[in-house]
Amino acid sequence: MLGGIDVELSKEILSKAEGYRASISKFLRDIIALPSQSSGEEAVIKRIAQEMEHVGFDKVEIDPMGNVLGYVGNGSNLIAMDAHIDTVDIGDPSLWKFDPYKGYEDEKVIGGRGASDQKGGMASMVYGAKIMKELGLLGDCTVLITGTVQEEDCDGLCWQYIIEEDKIRPEFVLLTEPTSCKVHRGQRGRMEIKVTTKGVSCHGSAPERGDNAIYKMAPIILELRALHENLAYDEFLGKGSLTVSEIFFTSPSRCAVADSCTISIDRRLTHGETWQEALAQVRRLPAVKASGAEVSLYSYSRPSWKGLVYPTDCYFPTWVVEEDHPACRTVVESYKKLFGEDPIVDKWTFSTNGVSIMGRYGIPCVGFGPGHEDQAHAPNEITWKDELVKAAAVYAAVPYVYSNLKS
Repeated sequence: MLGGIDVELSKEILSKAEGYRASISKFLRDIIALPSQSSGEEAVIKRIAQEMEHVGFDKVEIDPMGNVLGYVGNGSNLIAMDAHIDTVDIGDPSLWKFDPYKGYEDEKVIGGRGASDQKGGMASMVYGAKIMKELGLLGDCTVLITGTVQEEDCDGLCWQYIIEEDKIRPEFVLLTEPTSCKVHRGQRGRMEIKVTTKGVSCHGSAPERGDNAIYKMAPIILELRALHENLAYDEFLGKGSLTVSEIFFTSPSRCAVADSCTISIDRRLTHGETWQEALAQVRRLPAVKASGAEVSLYSYSRPSWKGLVYPTDCYFPTWVVEEDHPACRTVVESYKKLFGEDPIVDKWTFSTNGVSIMGRYGIPCVGFGPGHEDQAHAPNEITWKDELVKAAAVYAAVPYVYSNLKS
């Protein structure tokens, strides 16, 4: 009996999850309807807390940063399941075929901003927790369900606060970002790098009198493009990458030589790359040296919706959990017992709160979520009802399987 779940219990879990299909869908529609960009999540956090209380969580609280923390069970093993509940903006409204907040629903899908990224995971978690209580699946676990804030702005900041200030340190965290109901066990890290060149302004009619900071930046950009092609490669996570994502300048007017130029670099770190070496690679570029350009990390200090400021550098470490780790085995075996087949084990292309949880603090993470990664940040974002139900069933089984693996 793998993971302590027999055929009859599997059927019971799946039946319960299917029975909550309409409730999961309604809850998801409700929270999609509440816009919740980073630092503007108050309404959706309170709605999630309300749903947690409604379905019978043992304790629900909102921490000083504004994260909602809901607990079920009172076992000795603390495990957590996480969903960030902030979203990006809608972008160009003309690209949407339906209202991104009123949303869209048919027999198979639910649409709206955050449907896949990643309010769907939140909805499935809440009802997964309801099922684990109703069927006595908690074993020797306490399960913490988190709805976290400001991830889109600064991935992992919420969990820096939860670990450092709330003093919560689970044995492992199940991330519910979209995986198409595959098991994900890692991601590349990332950094936000700033490069600035300085010049001297003068009238544009006589540019030779000045020193054009934009011209100094031009060869740097070309060298960065070449650097991208030669970054490290990892068999599982793939290649490190970089792209120039933004460019800014200062100048007295359009009729003047620019006296400064700044670019932003989105740097993705594969396994084995460090932030120190990534900065050094940029600083070693011939054009950076020749121009005396300044190379540094961005920092983040935007207040949360509760007004709390928790500054951090914009460095988000790579993380990988081994396939035979108990956290990964728990999710794989939960899926296998429920659905009678092995899940696909893969990785994320984008970044998650795992950059803090495992990347900074070494707490094992594994991912399993409804929705598809290619829906993230896209117009006409949707998620699939079958996946919402499937995920709720897996979440319900996880503490039971984990307790049996540990015993």
